[in-house]
Amino acid sequence: MALLDLIGISKAYESQKIVTQVDFSLHAYERVAIIGKNGGGKSTLMKIVHGTLEADEGRRIVQKNLKVGMLDQTPKFKENINVKEAIEEELSELKQALERYKIILIKLETAQEHDALLKEQSELATFLDIHDAWNLDEKVEQVLQEFDLKQFEYYDVNALSGGEQRRVTLAGLILKKPDILLLDEPTNHLDVYMVEFLEKMILNAKFTLLFISHDRYFIDAIATRTIEIDDEKIRSFEGGYENYLTCKEQLVLSLQKQHENLLKYLKGEEEWLRRGVKARLKRNEGRKQRVMELRTQAKKNPSQVRKLKLELEREKHNFNGEKIINKQKMLFELHNIGKKLGDKLLIKDFSTRILQKDCIAIVGKNGAGKSTLLKILLGELAIDSGKLQIGDFKIGYFDQQRAMLDDNKNLIETFCPNGGDRVDVKGKNMHVYGYLKNFLFPKEDINKKIGVLSGGEKNRVALALLFTQEVDCLILDEPTNDLDIPTINILEEYIQSFSGAVIFVSHDRYFVDKMAKKLFVFKGEGLIEESYQNYSEYLDIEKEIHDLELYEQEETLNEPLEPKNQKTKESTSLKLSYKEQKAYEILPHQIETLEAEIKEIKKCLENPECYQKIGLTSLSNNLDEKEKALEPLIEELLTIEEKIEMMQRE
Repeated sequence: MALLDLIGISKAYESQKIVTQVDFSLHAYERVAIIGKNGGGKSTLMKIVHGTLEADEGRRIVQKNLKVGMLDQTPKFKENINVKEAIEEELSELKQALERYKIILIKLETAQEHDALLKEQSELATFLDIHDAWNLDEKVEQVLQEFDLKQFEYYDVNALSGGEQRRVTLAGLILKKPDILLLDEPTNHLDVYMVEFLEKMILNAKFTLLFISHDRYFIDAIATRTIEIDDEKIRSFEGGYENYLTCKEQLVLSLQKQHENLLKYLKGEEEWLRRGVKARLKRNEGRKQRVMELRTQAKKNPSQVRKLKLELEREKHNFNGEKIINKQKMLFELHNIGKKLGDKLLIKDFSTRILQKDCIAIVGKNGAGKSTLLKILLGELAIDSGKLQIGDFKIGYFDQQRAMLDDNKNLIETFCPNGGDRVDVKGKNMHVYGYLKNFLFPKEDINKKIGVLSGGEKNRVALALLFTQEVDCLILDEPTNDLDIPTINILEEYIQSFSGAVIFVSHDRYFVDKMAKKLFVFKGEGLIEESYQNYSEYLDIEKEIHDLELYEQEETLNEPLEPKNQKTKESTSLKLSYKEQKAYEILPHQIETLEAEIKEIKKCLENPECYQKIGLTSLSNNLDEKEKALEPLIEELLTIEEKIEMMQRE
């Protein structure tokens, strides 16, 4: 049974139809991604689901007493309230339920009549279970740390920036865990580490979620279903972004219409994604096996852990390209530059060269200094120490504030400030409408003022205007924020065809993986690492190094205090718990069964008669589920076997 249904919904703004006679259902524990072009109806659909926007036609049916929570793009808070209080205010109902539960426990010890109390206790326990609200104080502390809000814990929340306020609202919502959670671009203003934490929070708890996102890795990691709003209709696809690409390609082919541009985008996107994912998985599997082997060896020889860390560090900075410094024009040369803002050291002794055809992603945590480096390269900020040489060339700059746009001008005036209706783009003279059509603007928008456009539409205008400029270097600050996926693909296509250098700041892992040939990674405390690694692989290796460091610390803490030659039977504390003993008995059989099922599915995928009968999508989804289920079982068995080995050595 669905928690919420939309039946025959239609909505239009003046003469523009958004959705016409669409149906949509949201079931318990589904995580549904909404994709589509900006202005196509994504936010409209979400507001209708939320109940804050009335449809022109149709019905919204929601289960009784169901609570729907939505992440506001522009959060509003009470006056004179600090960050921690703002988060805890969202949790007031849960905290009251927890307090009442504790009171009932005390009353049950002395009460003569238990029935009413036991019933209330059961209802409260169910409520707290559903909302995962047993240890709220710990969770508030964790979310303050992970969303980089701890430093602002007692600041007036209304004095924070827009991005910081959105993180406060998001923190409160995910801890509150409403019956249905609605998130509109939740990864905006989050760095990759915050996005990873958000993914874990959503996946570890049973959320019913409807979300809009341009972050294709986030969609792939989170979504159980993807819906696309296109031509006033909704199409539904099982799974995340990768499966959407596969199914959409099959759909477009079956319709046999003239969709050459769409097919080109789909095929290119799918080919890149599969190639990148397969290569990464293959490398990661080998690396994981090596990690497990060396962990076992480390029990006998701790130096093996240090050896593995060194290997991983070398892999992070492996240079796969050719040295072509002399063959390309030098744009920037940095020698031991340093920069502080107030007491905060952002850049320390950083040296590098940026060449004519470089495509560099500047990545790292929020507030680490990424935008500061862009401003130094643009000449807007002076360095405190070192030497910076800038060649003679033209820079095109895209900033998050869209300073190049004038809200009082329309599109024609913006692109043709000297009159006329034509623009020069890469040596071609084009009509403004013909050019803007590539950026998904309909003809009727030509005379619209910039000020009435949405944030995403303004970003599209800014990018389109940037691409008309004759420049040697593009500097882009968070170019994918507020963009839809089709526009991001236009941006990617332009960057790939651009003959100059591209330097960009982004938290969009998919975009960075696809575009960047080199990384400047801000590590904090002024340290910047230069890497030629794929960004997702870099993050994987970074996590493995962190895990090894934790492992070393645990091993040090677990070392016995008495000399080895005085170890007695009394010092032996390791033993299997009852749960571990039962798991050790049944896990091999479970693993063997799953491996056999996976083998059968793969065998069917190699046989056209078999996969045509069952369906490729169904088989692929089944295989993915089995493989995901297998990995934690193997990890659990390996952990128990390691513990048994240690017990035997004692």
